[in-house]
Amino acid sequence: MGYAVTDRWSIKSAPAMDAEQFQLWQALLEERTGMTLAAERKPFLETSLNIRMRELGIASYDLYYEQLVTGATEARAMEWSVLVDRLTVQETSFFRHPGSFALVQEFVDRFAAGRPGGATLNAWSVGCSTGEEAYSLAMLINERFAASGKPLFYGITGTDISLPTLAKARRGLFPRRRVEQIDPALRAAYFSDADGRHQQVAQTLRERVCFAYLNVLNLDQAPMDNMDLIFCQNMLIYFRRWRKRQIVNRLAGRLAPGGLLVLGPGEITDWQDPRLERVQFADTLAFRRRQ
Repeated sequence: MGYAVTDRWSIKSAPAMDAEQFQLWQALLEERTGMTLAAERKPFLETSLNIRMRELGIASYDLYYEQLVTGATEARAMEWSVLVDRLTVQETSFFRHPGSFALVQEFVDRFAAGRPGGATLNAWSVGCSTGEEAYSLAMLINERFAASGKPLFYGITGTDISLPTLAKARRGLFPRRRVEQIDPALRAAYFSDADGRHQQVAQTLRERVCFAYLNVLNLDQAPMDNMDLIFCQNMLIYFRRWRKRQIVNRLAGRLAPGGLLVLGPGEITDWQDPRLERVQFADTLAFRRRQ
């Protein structure tokens, strides 16, 4: 990329970002990812950019911006991927938001009861981050299908905009402290010691879960279709109201008849789609595609 190299650099001596520069970076982030950065998050942006600029030896916000916008295509894409990973929040955990997973369990049980042996459930974790959500779905579905006594199958696709995050998800290695939050029976069945500090997801789950890059601005190009379950939580909060509606409209179109769309409670309000009906379940926001 031809980055300019500086001899001395520290966060303390990093340049302050003026209002015009902040607006440029806000616009670039929203244009590329759809995510909005509120004014109160300016210090977060400054810190994140300064750390990356220090690593690259760049002393100017404007120069870094220019490199991201006009630099060589391949190098620009790689650098943007790294920066997006720094700027996107990756707060997640196994079985986050129990109410939503309770609803999914009920849905999976109904699916198992109503389908013949050999049927396949296709699920999609949108904004999967480091994979905890996708693997949680896999554990739940695997357990309920085993309890049904039928030979049922499933596949889960996890998608995210961050390539480094997806690489972590594929490895299926998690710090022991995160895994210890899981029910002991599930932990014993689906995890093993890796190096003393990490736990490895069992191969029986990993072979049912795949992870792929996807920018939600390009949902119309996503290959996923006729999904029985779409799980999209803690992602819509980063988008403008009109963009949220655009995203969920497109997700609704990817559901199979009878399929379930699970969103984060409170992440979108006053939205409805004639193809869907609201699912009444405590502490959840979910919709079912009409048959």
